Amino acid sequence: MSQIGQPNSPIKPPQHVAIIMDGNGRWAKKRGLPRLAGHKAGTENLRRIISASVEFGVQYLTIYAFSTENWGRPRDEVDGLMRIVEDVIEKELNELDEQGVQLRHLGKLDQLSLNLQKKVLAAVDRTRNNSRLVLNIAFNYGGRDEIIHAIRQILVDGIKPEDVSPELVSHYLYTAGIPDPDLIIRTSGELRISNFLIWQGAYSEWYVTPTYWPDFGKNELRKALDEYANRDRRYGKVDSSEYEGSHV
Repeated sequence: MSQIGQPNSPIKPPQHVAIIMDGNGRWAKKRGLPRLAGHKAGTENLRRIISASVEFGVQYLTIYAFSTENWGRPRDEVDGLMRIVEDVIEKELNELDEQGVQLRHLGKLDQLSLNLQKKVLAAVDRTRNNSRLVLNIAFNYGGRDEIIHAIRQILVDGIKPEDVSPELVSHYLYTAGIPDPDLIIRTSGELRISNFLIWQGAYSEWYVTPTYWPDFGKNELRKALDEYANRDRRYGKVDSSEYEGSHV
């Protein structure tokens, strides 16, 4: 079978891949390292996955970087994660911009420091015209919170109940204008959606691997995309081939 990303490959990659980057802490513990070392290793791995996504023809990549529930983690870990994010923006923004990556933020900014808010907004603004890959960073994001935010805005805008539709709700989500994820990947083997894209992922294909996020490299991504290519996406319908020979 032809592989994803190879020249003239007949396999069409998913347009939108979303990833729950799980297992940083366990990766570090396994090596006798502090949890922040795992988060740093996970951040370094993200660079490899971005490059591989571009190579494989993925157009949208959404990563779950920090949830609304993650504020409940130990203070030193949360502070460390914030420093990592600032560091990544400072060190990686130029290269991402040169590679044609458009950065988008999903979630709320108001709980972040003013300095970090400015850096995030500046990065989004600087890369807004790039189109090689759209990288959605779900930071201080929660699926339920997103839906509540959308409902509140619908009410504020005075939308009539009979005018509310799936398309309208999608327009009010943080992902407005972005196609729903075709494939959601979760590393570390956990079988939970963890409040991630719970509206957008209604008919997404899932791929769960026991590999911890820092070890989920290019070859692991290729496996996930090849697995996706062999799926039959029905969106709740029945494959027409199941009716072959039927005289009903």
